[in-house]
Amino acid sequence: MAWYENAVFYHIYPLGLTGAPEQNPYGEPVHRLNTLLPWVDHIHSLGCTALYIGPLFESVGHGYETTDYRKVDSRLGTNDDLRAFVAVCHEKGIRVILDAVFNHTGRDFFAFRDIRENRERSPYLDWYRGVNLGGNNEYNDGFSYENWGGYNLLAKLNLRCGAVRDYLLDTVKGWIGEFDIDGLRLDAADVLDFDFMRALRAATSAWKPDFYLMGEVIHGEYGRWANDQTLHAVTNYHLHKALYSGHNDHNYFEIAHTVKRQADLGRENRLYNFADNHDVERIFTRLRNKAHYLPVHVLLYTLPGVPSLYYGSEFGVEGRKERGSDASLRPCLRLEDYAASPCRDLIAALGVLRGRESALAFGEYREAQLTTEQYAFFRGDVIVTVNNADRPAAFDLQADGVYAGALTGARAQAENGRLHLEIGPCGGEIWLPGNGRTYAEPVRPAVQWQAAEEPKGMQQTAEPRRAEGKALEDMTVEELQAEVLARLAACGPVTDRMRREVADNVYRDSLLNWVRSFRCPRSC
Repeated sequence: MAWYENAVFYHIYPLGLTGAPEQNPYGEPVHRLNTLLPWVDHIHSLGCTALYIGPLFESVGHGYETTDYRKVDSRLGTNDDLRAFVAVCHEKGIRVILDAVFNHTGRDFFAFRDIRENRERSPYLDWYRGVNLGGNNEYNDGFSYENWGGYNLLAKLNLRCGAVRDYLLDTVKGWIGEFDIDGLRLDAADVLDFDFMRALRAATSAWKPDFYLMGEVIHGEYGRWANDQTLHAVTNYHLHKALYSGHNDHNYFEIAHTVKRQADLGRENRLYNFADNHDVERIFTRLRNKAHYLPVHVLLYTLPGVPSLYYGSEFGVEGRKERGSDASLRPCLRLEDYAASPCRDLIAALGVLRGRESALAFGEYREAQLTTEQYAFFRGDVIVTVNNADRPAAFDLQADGVYAGALTGARAQAENGRLHLEIGPCGGEIWLPGNGRTYAEPVRPAVQWQAAEEPKGMQQTAEPRRAEGKALEDMTVEELQAEVLARLAACGPVTDRMRREVADNVYRDSLLNWVRSFRCPRSC
């Protein structure tokens, strides 16, 4: 089994996350990449096993107008910084793939600059598509050329030119040798030359047998790109759209239909699933009902394909396109500002489950129940149920044996071949069969998003006892839970929902941060 078949990805846009200037001053390197080192532990804590980070190489502005493929962007640091960063990720068991922008370059790339300076005498005329020395453009170059997306800032490379192909393949070989990367995300793969992608696949497989190639493809039949000759996977924009609209419109048929339509890709050609990324609005912004964050992410982690989480979305960060700008989608964040978050705890729980239950990656997908507002399916012997309605939902499925809800700890026993399950409004659950698994410490988020009745079978636990005179750092999880309850009580009445939220939080660091968030040591 290749590492990427069971991966959980984390996605970082480094120029945004580190707060780099929008335009490159081309000055001395500023070692902003080193500020991301604390994020490696955070990524690991979420159960993520791979990182997609980029763009990273010298560019004019947003990173996709490359000026030097072999030098880390001076706004981020140096090649030594990137080499050290990848090594730290590997120490934590996190694979690293980089953005590869091979469809186009910036106008300051050496080959394009040579054409501007030497025109018909330039040896690089064949490096770009559609160079017309009798044309012109808004830069008054005295020639025209093909570009990407109508932007002459992005000059389209001629990937059928042998010299270009050799240069880019040699660049990738250098990245593997210098940085020990594990794969690439190919920008604008939907317009890349297929022969080039086949050559890249053959070369990287020879250099590093488990090297992963994932391509940005928005429209079309994904099997054209994701196959044994070209790429291992493509971005699943079809599911991305279905995830938010299927909840906003209360239409689970859209999601189920998308999954069925993609089934012909097979297990060898995995899809790269995501709820948001650096080019689209944040999922928390897209959702009309924020409580749908829970069922959306339950589906992201359990439907066929490889899940990916965009930085900050584990904290419910919002971001929308404004006046054509992507700036708010790519913010600078300080990790310490988001120490405790119910969104984060949910994502961490799903990450642990994905790593623990191989059926969520490899189990056969079988649809079990589908309406506009409820959706249930099997992944192997695991059952997934989601509900987009603002009221509790019941599921009646064909199954045998005992099942336990991994997120809530609820129990259910099949009778006469039928399994009756219930979840709350805007809820989601992953039901594990009772075939030897241990449920004494269920994996679950700190906060139940739905303000709902408890699912039938949910077992109430006795409130923990408070530890008097003991330092917070020395307290057990149970003692920290008691301390939180005591401080909540000092602020006002403690409701049953509040007690459940405390009982559900079994993460020591989260509880420590919760206790420290109160203004006074023992009272409000």
